[in-house]
Amino acid sequence: MPAPIPTAQLDAVLALLRRHPEGASVDAIHRSLKPIPPRRSLQRWIALLVQQGRIAPVGAGRGRRYHIADAARSITPEAAPAIVAEPPAEFDPIRLSRAAQQTKKIIARPFIQRTPVGYDFAFLDGYRPNESAYLPSALRKKLAALGRTTGEALPAGTHLRKVMDRLLIDLSWNSSRLEGNTYSLLETQRLLEAGEAAEGKRTEETQMILNHKAAIELLAEHAGEIGFNCYTICNLHALLSENLLPEPAAGGRLRAHAVGIGGSVFHPLENPHRIEEYFDQLLATAAAIRDPFEQAFFAMVQLPYLQPFEDVNKRVSRLAANIPLVQHNLGPLSFVDVPQSDYTHAVLGVYELQRVDYLRDVFEWAYERSCARYAAVRQVLGEPDAFRLRHRERLKEIVAVAVREGLDKKAAAAFVRREAAKLPDATDRKRFAELVETELTSLHEGNFARYRLRPSEFAAWRKTWR
Repeated sequence: MPAPIPTAQLDAVLALLRRHPEGASVDAIHRSLKPIPPRRSLQRWIALLVQQGRIAPVGAGRGRRYHIADAARSITPEAAPAIVAEPPAEFDPIRLSRAAQQTKKIIARPFIQRTPVGYDFAFLDGYRPNESAYLPSALRKKLAALGRTTGEALPAGTHLRKVMDRLLIDLSWNSSRLEGNTYSLLETQRLLEAGEAAEGKRTEETQMILNHKAAIELLAEHAGEIGFNCYTICNLHALLSENLLPEPAAGGRLRAHAVGIGGSVFHPLENPHRIEEYFDQLLATAAAIRDPFEQAFFAMVQLPYLQPFEDVNKRVSRLAANIPLVQHNLGPLSFVDVPQSDYTHAVLGVYELQRVDYLRDVFEWAYERSCARYAAVRQVLGEPDAFRLRHRERLKEIVAVAVREGLDKKAAAAFVRREAAKLPDATDRKRFAELVETELTSLHEGNFARYRLRPSEFAAWRKTWR
């Protein structure tokens, strides 16, 4: 868990908002505080004040303003448009079912308009393995067809080891990104392959990515032994939380005190004995599920909802979702292209409403994209990408320059950021940079010709690409 926030910092934000009855944006608050705090710290303070009900967000997107809670209550509905979570511009929007759209709408309401809720024992008690199902039969069949890697019966983990190098980077980066980590794809690759931390990044971000690598290696190296049992889940937590918790001994141990969920009205279970009881019941239920996709999704739903550990619960659930996929030699789930806002709000739908429809759509989307990445017969995504088509020539030009100039991963990451910054549309820049980085990391002897490169240029560049 993050270190406690000093009262003086919260009071400074409250005092500022009292001087601005019309409300203030995050940018305005950030500029007005003296000394100016780190932006991520300010975001934590604001999230805590919202959670405590002392301030409230009003408006959507860039028009969102924060008000003292009493002042926010006096704003008429006409003056306060509903907050709708907007997907980040760097990723395509997820296709949402009508039920998921409704969940999204409810969760997007201002904090003060959502009813506080506690842990609902019936949510787990009412689930019957192989009778209940979060995933419809048709969806399970669809995912099975997408994830199938071989018709042969092979030892658990065979497919995972074949794609291990790529998966270590993809899953470490995407899962960390969903937690707000700011490492780029190339910076992640350089850290994992060369051990070089990116400049200007917080130590916690570097540690988070390295922890993911260790946890993924556990899944691969012990594929025949892992499962939904205390050994596997607690060791995943110990690896993912290493050096990130205030109390080192908390890694791999069930929590013994209450925790809060930032930005949510959900209050997790507090009694340590009930936490242990329901943790055991959760694992027994998961282990009894026969369908690997239902098993994976069950873990993504119930582990964060129980919050069995002090922190890092969602990360544990994302890695645990891969357990049945590893065991059945199905394509892994690396959360490729999943917008952070969609994932976060989908989990809130589980916390506050016990509704799984939004998270189910995120799960389906994520697995489709992951399978496209790792399918043995495909090197790139098979579906036409309008964004890629629009920037096709510029993409080829930048990749070619990076190769001809012999840029290593560190230099290439900086070069790509500079070139992306030249795009006139600010919403396209991050998506474009990630697209170029993906192309560079996927470059090999069989595809470099499409960038109008000569064999000698490609061969020289490969010697420096580290």
